[in-house]
Amino acid sequence: MFVEGLDKTHTTTLIVGLAVLALLLVLPRITTRVPAVLAGVVAATALSAVLGFADHGVDTVGALPQGVPTPALPWTNANDVGPLLIAAVGITLVSLTDTIATATSFAARRGDEVEPNQEMIGMGAANIAAGLFQGFAVSTSGSRTAVAEQSGAKSQVTGLVGAALVAVLLLFLTSLLADLPQTALAAVVIVAALSLMDLGILRRYLRVRRSAFAVSLVATAGVILLGVLQGIVVAVALAILLFFRRNWWPHGAVLGRVQGGEGWHDVGAHPDAEQIPGIVVYRWEAPLFFANAGSFREQIRKLVRDRRPQWIVIQCEAITDVDVTAAETLQQLDNELNAEGVHLAFAELRDRLQDLTLRYGLMETLDREHFYPTLEAAIEDIRMTNALPSRPD
Repeated sequence: MFVEGLDKTHTTTLIVGLAVLALLLVLPRITTRVPAVLAGVVAATALSAVLGFADHGVDTVGALPQGVPTPALPWTNANDVGPLLIAAVGITLVSLTDTIATATSFAARRGDEVEPNQEMIGMGAANIAAGLFQGFAVSTSGSRTAVAEQSGAKSQVTGLVGAALVAVLLLFLTSLLADLPQTALAAVVIVAALSLMDLGILRRYLRVRRSAFAVSLVATAGVILLGVLQGIVVAVALAILLFFRRNWWPHGAVLGRVQGGEGWHDVGAHPDAEQIPGIVVYRWEAPLFFANAGSFREQIRKLVRDRRPQWIVIQCEAITDVDVTAAETLQQLDNELNAEGVHLAFAELRDRLQDLTLRYGLMETLDREHFYPTLEAAIEDIRMTNALPSRPD
């Protein structure tokens, strides 16, 4: 009796795939002494050889081509250069994201650290070699990495051993895996892919940052519905849009000192935080550039209207850049505030940005003496030179 709508060949193929899949899922729960992948591949190959699956139409790996290709410089027609460049850009994008994501994921499981530059150097060298030997583009494989890990791999020697075994197969044992059913390989890849799923991480993303959760779901849906390259492009585009959104409308906060705590904290989250009379400490949490300079100015104006301070100290730790438009906005804002008797000071501004403000000519408006290394230094200097109390009344 066969599954309705399937002939004998398809039924056999399906049964073999499901059997290997079940073995790969069940055996690790019983014992870890026997590598499940090795057991599944050996069993499927032996059964196929004994029962002659290939003779009955079941797709098998078949004999491998013997020998290794000789190195040669790759040449192509001029008409193919354009499409090849487009494909190369796509492969580079996929390789880069896949390599970093896979390496980071597996390194985190083992408490290791990843050097992205080293990974890219290794990937580039491997692709140069692949091009000279007429090979496929090289990238990290999440499924093969998972298979290696499940088989007990502990170091990068695994890759060397695997390469040596491939060389032996190509030179001497081309028919060893000829009877291995393709569905058995599919089962190995499915189990490896399942091992990469981490629903706990998704739950954590949903709890701590919903935008990361959304990008993860969009990337998954894009890969399933559109393809690997298209899905990654959609996810990268969404991540870029979210980045611009965060920097276009950044969050600013008035800070105060929390009793018994260290540093300065948002008074919105800590209403009892101590604030110095006559001084507003304000944190801007994004680069200052043309898109958000107007928002920065309006928030400072609102602080002046609501609190009537003598000084506004900008905590600049999160400000990584100041463009020309934002510099002009700062200059206009400082002149406007000075006319109202309010002064701007800057704390923890990076040395590079201080040099940049000097080149912009802002020091003609912003007093260079009002740039401080820390908030505490700024508050103490302002309090002492302006006879302001250190504690609220």
